[in-house]
Amino acid sequence: MLQQFGFTQYESQVYQSLITSEQPLDATAVVKGSGVPRAKVYEVLHRLTEKGMILESTVEKKRLYSALPVESAIEKLKADFEANVQQLREAKSKQTVTDDRVWTLKDNQSIQSLMKGMLEEADQSVILSGWADDLSSYLPLLEKKYNNGVDMKIHVIGELTTVIPDVSTLLPDTGHGTLERSRILIVDQQEILFAGIEDTVWQAIRTQSRPLVKFFTEFFYHDVALTEITRKYKDIVMEDRAVREVLLNLRY
Repeated sequence: MLQQFGFTQYESQVYQSLITSEQPLDATAVVKGSGVPRAKVYEVLHRLTEKGMILESTVEKKRLYSALPVESAIEKLKADFEANVQQLREAKSKQTVTDDRVWTLKDNQSIQSLMKGMLEEADQSVILSGWADDLSSYLPLLEKKYNNGVDMKIHVIGELTTVIPDVSTLLPDTGHGTLERSRILIVDQQEILFAGIEDTVWQAIRTQSRPLVKFFTEFFYHDVALTEITRKYKDIVMEDRAVREVLLNLRY
């Protein structure tokens, strides 16, 4: 068991010999009880002392050793494990380097595969915008993430049936002649993918650049706001010719 926690075989043997003894042992007795070579026993005893697994005392010029009680040893190992886990989390956080380069990608299938991979890695939040027929293929994964506690916000053009509550739906007006297909994906407020069609070919950019993440996040909420305003005050807005022309010329 101790070896699974990073102790050597000799350290485990010495601890076992001490914990099974009814009284403290000197180095000679530890050699006999543990089978650890005499040439190694003092080094092993020193390491176990440093690790807090044994107690030592000097009685009449003789160094005696006693094992940390089993229950205390278990508590110590649990505490050490939790501390190591926390250090690992902090180390991961410190070593994460933001790649602020802007990467480009072509081909619709490649873009869709990349989007799926980014969605699978999301563990805090997802902001997603696109057309209903595009987003429907991601619904099982989106709903799974939502059920696992990932904050989910979606803006969709067209009808999309889902259990996710925070969905803003734009139903295009017949005058929406300039609406273009696009996709925005923002994962954990750290990385974005924006895809659109240029000369009938899908192209995308992916980046962790903080200014671009912020820009596309605000762009998403701009779309949501316009969608909700248009939906709520459609009759009033569409009666104003100037406002109507502006709205219908937007490419969101």
